[in-house]
Amino acid sequence: MPDIAAPATPGGGPWEGGAGGLVGLGVSQGRAAGPVIRLADPPELPAPRTVTDPGAEAATVAKALEAVAAELNRRALAAGGEAAEILEALAMIAEDPVLLEEAERLTAGGADAAHALDAAFSGHREALAQLGGYLAERAADLDDLKHRAVASALGLPMPGLPSPGHPYVLVATDLSPADTAGLGGDVLALVTERGGPTSHTAILARARGLPAVVACAGVTGLADGTVIGVDGGTGEIAIGLSERETAEVARTEAARRARLRTSRGPGRTADGHAVKLLLNIGSAEDLAPHDPEPASGGTSAEQTGGAEAGVGGTGAEGVGLFRTEFLFLDRRQPPSFEEQVTAYAEVFGRAEHVIVRTLDAGTDKPLPFLGLPQEQNPALGVRGLRVDRLLPEVLDTQLDAIAEAARRAGAEPWVMAPMVTTVGEASDFARRARAKGIAHVGVMVEVPAAALRAGRLLQEVDFLSIGTNDLAQYTFAADRQHSALADLLDPRQPALLELIALCAEAGRQAGKPVGVCGEAAGDPLLAPLLVGLGVTSLSMAAVCVPAVREALAGLTLDECRERARAALE
Repeated sequence: MPDIAAPATPGGGPWEGGAGGLVGLGVSQGRAAGPVIRLADPPELPAPRTVTDPGAEAATVAKALEAVAAELNRRALAAGGEAAEILEALAMIAEDPVLLEEAERLTAGGADAAHALDAAFSGHREALAQLGGYLAERAADLDDLKHRAVASALGLPMPGLPSPGHPYVLVATDLSPADTAGLGGDVLALVTERGGPTSHTAILARARGLPAVVACAGVTGLADGTVIGVDGGTGEIAIGLSERETAEVARTEAARRARLRTSRGPGRTADGHAVKLLLNIGSAEDLAPHDPEPASGGTSAEQTGGAEAGVGGTGAEGVGLFRTEFLFLDRRQPPSFEEQVTAYAEVFGRAEHVIVRTLDAGTDKPLPFLGLPQEQNPALGVRGLRVDRLLPEVLDTQLDAIAEAARRAGAEPWVMAPMVTTVGEASDFARRARAKGIAHVGVMVEVPAAALRAGRLLQEVDFLSIGTNDLAQYTFAADRQHSALADLLDPRQPALLELIALCAEAGRQAGKPVGVCGEAAGDPLLAPLLVGLGVTSLSMAAVCVPAVREALAGLTLDECRERARAALE
């Protein structure tokens, strides 16, 4: 890829075996090797039937949607954590009365249940796809819901993951959140032809500690049973590995996981420079030590770094991103003041240091109770702090709830606003938050305008947190979900690193902390670069903490700085 600083290959050099290879975008660290099994195609829609009882077809439609929602909610209960939140949001889509009404209207016009569902979902998908951004991603999710509903209406099993009875590498054009959340221990790695670094597949794979590569052109052309090697760090795919090579991949990966299992202590470089390692969470549940189903042949302890001291058993020093929007997601009514207080206080009671992000919502993350109008380009519209322009009472209530929760828990949370663009916005947010009794106030840096004015922002607030996912999208004018543009969203792009460096230098001059909470923070190849640029904290999924800790411990601060200089050049 042009204009990207090439990363070092983890695990001891490039793939040595195989008759050839493919390259995609590595989105979840680790290596695995095994036979390919491709995700089965969805059920075929039969020829339309002549309908004699429209009422019966409408009843079938309703039962099919109920079955899909029930199945997703069942999976959500079993999954827990971020996977549960995603599955519950999908279930809400299946329960949408507008979708049901449209399908029933089609049955009244003579369509059979399966074709009515197909047409209703397709209509909704087209509308969302035209909006772009996050809603375009939700449009792809509708395909999976449609296939499940149509299968139910036809009396067929809902589409699902293969179960060959032996470990395998799952290959697909793309994976739905429902499929990714339901992955069993026999899946060694994921490779998809579509997707990007912030897709649901990437996020859930990282949360499970499962090696994953997305945007890998041509991978679905591999025949089932082809033995491949997957490097989730570099994105390399080796084709046609021998039994000896496959065994060597398993051995080196087991050794890597064993090394991480013994990882302890705070984040530090080899010469003792401190770097706070923090967690990205959506609720208090994400802070409880848990036993996820082992991925890629590892144990749950291997994935979390052991039951060591620290938040959630990871050794992390606190929470760097508390995503409060999961409390609001897909609700017809906003959560009450007391409901918010209870949720926030529970998190404050489980971690000494918590950075709360106020509601990050808008037309790109639709929250029905907000009643915001549709926009032609949601990614450039009313989202994040900009919602306050239309509904200031939402932010006021949330700030009041955070302050009350802090009082009850005896905590001093840090609070930051998303999608801040101007110094005026930062100043107004800081004034309002401090008026509520919140002492530590910061802002997210997600647009180039904020990065370019970082020094001035820090005259108004106490800290900055860089969201690399959105900052990359806005810097390169590249949709986060567009797989053909995934290389532009690679956080090693020098232009993005320069913006991060600007923020870090502004923090150094002001004597105030500047962290990163985007997906780049949890990448052990990128973490040293970020520290070398001057970032003071890294916030990530819990499963990423041990590998990032070890990556920093293996380099001095000067070596991190040298890597950063090389990347910028």
